Amino acid sequence: MGHFANTAQAEAWNGYEGAQWARSQERWDAVNDGFNQPLLDAAAVLDRDTVLDVGCGAGRTTRLAARRAARGRALGLDLSGPMLARARESAVREGVENVAFVQGDAQVHPLDAEAFDAVISRYGMTFFTDPVSAFANLHRALRPGGRLAFICAAEAEANEWLAALASLGDVLPLGGFGKAGGPGMFSLTDPGRIRALVTAGGFSGVEVQRVEAVGKWGADAADAAAFLLDSGPGRHLLDQVTAPEQDAARQALTAALRRHEADGGVWLRSSSWLVTAVRGGAAGG
Repeated sequence: MGHFANTAQAEAWNGYEGAQWARSQERWDAVNDGFNQPLLDAAAVLDRDTVLDVGCGAGRTTRLAARRAARGRALGLDLSGPMLARARESAVREGVENVAFVQGDAQVHPLDAEAFDAVISRYGMTFFTDPVSAFANLHRALRPGGRLAFICAAEAEANEWLAALASLGDVLPLGGFGKAGGPGMFSLTDPGRIRALVTAGGFSGVEVQRVEAVGKWGADAADAAAFLLDSGPGRHLLDQVTAPEQDAARQALTAALRRHEADGGVWLRSSSWLVTAVRGGAAGG
């Protein structure tokens, strides 16, 4: 286990948050899988590449990258011990052998210099306490001409799952929930801020484009509501109110999600930014 500069996030992702994601791996993958192909296409992962997946969680994108880099390898890096345990189990079960997982904080982890052809991340770049240092560390780990590609959440109001939770303002103490800031899921919602931070980390050619995907959040409205309220953010909100208020929140969220029921599930649109950049150098920067 490496040194954690990001102690608050390390505590969360090795506590309830990480455990919930680990046990709900398939559900979270079903929600977010629509972003995998745009991410890997943008990273231009090639057959012999060495790929670093930052904030890899339960390792879905790491394993997909390893399959694309069939004669290369992929390394998943994450703060969360519970999620990495699931990642390793899934790699063995799926027979993906050119993959490894390491617990550490990408902001300070001692990555080998110029060791990777591509750095990717699906929602793992928004939790840094010092984003510039993190991007600088990743920049050093890339070979000249190496590619950075990551997905991060766009503005909260463009994400239907958050709009559903926001409808509970009369029941739950939402406060600043979903507002831009950091570290957290919505710390990189401003494209201008993204460009500034990534550029300050040493990258060039930073581009930011919107990508959207519809994911299945549950079998029906009640199931999706239970899943959302069992997540880290949902549990945080529920823990601040009484049991009757918790029941009222579940009922209200179930009602709000009914209009999204179709084709045997609850389908919600997520809106994100796809960020790409390169490390300058003789190989193509």
